Amino acid sequence: EIELKIATDSGDSDSPSGQAIANWAKAIEEGSNGEIKTRVFYQNELGGQLEVFDLFVAGEVDLMLSWPSTSYDKRIGILNAPYMVTSWDEAFEAYKPGGWVNGALNVVFNDIGLKYFGAWPEGFSGVATRGAYSMDIAGAAKIKVRTPPLFPFPQILESMGYQTAAIDWGEVYTSIQTGVVDGDAGNVIYWDYEYFRDVLDYYVRTKHTFVTGNLLANLESYNALSPEYQALIENSAVAEMSKQFADAQTTDQKYVDLAVADGMKYFELTDEQIAPIAAKVRAEVWTQMEPDVGKEIMDLIRANAN
Repeated sequence: EIELKIATDSGDSDSPSGQAIANWAKAIEEGSNGEIKTRVFYQNELGGQLEVFDLFVAGEVDLMLSWPSTSYDKRIGILNAPYMVTSWDEAFEAYKPGGWVNGALNVVFNDIGLKYFGAWPEGFSGVATRGAYSMDIAGAAKIKVRTPPLFPFPQILESMGYQTAAIDWGEVYTSIQTGVVDGDAGNVIYWDYEYFRDVLDYYVRTKHTFVTGNLLANLESYNALSPEYQALIENSAVAEMSKQFADAQTTDQKYVDLAVADGMKYFELTDEQIAPIAAKVRAEVWTQMEPDVGKEIMDLIRANAN
């Protein structure tokens, strides 16, 4: 009998991420006819986000749905590389096993003892503001937005033409309310609608990043299993990935509809509107990322991003 520990660093048992790891665990147990037993751990049950990832890298946790820090390897920052993909279909092909982003991430994660199966997406990011909004680089110049205090988020928005302030999540509402910034940049619409809708007027879907969690295995735990069980774990992870790609699009559209019904103006940039923004951001921010990520991986991104 084999026991595998499965954890997530974000989400309780009722959350979408919590349900995803529970489903993954169930598929593994059923697919192995009970020969593999699983123990499931939700947010904070094994410690904070960094503590759980420490346990994962050490092999105390075997499988994980994670939003990992770059503290282990700065190359993990490619998860936040701007304009790698700009459509859901393109993202699925890139992040699934055999996809070019999947291959790049496996190089990075393998080096810290992990195997990457695929994305667990939340959606494409945008810029949510009050009082004014922008659909292009020139119009962004007079708008100041909050970004997460992590590289390369401020650099991305500055390249898009915005003034920026790097502000922790807990201070975002007050910062918008008091006029320190004109809005929030870098989130899918769910977060801006759910937390800040009474101080925001507009949401522009710029698609500058694809926001995703990651389905991963500890490589030592994975390699200790038979090829049959390795395939079971990977296939069940890919099934969760495929399900989330469908569910995330539905959920995202639900919050667009709710935001519009509550009076928020929603805009989605066309491919033609995105093209000059993406070209500028790629040229500037990808170059800034290269010292951390490495020329080989950045060349792979350059060769594959449309």
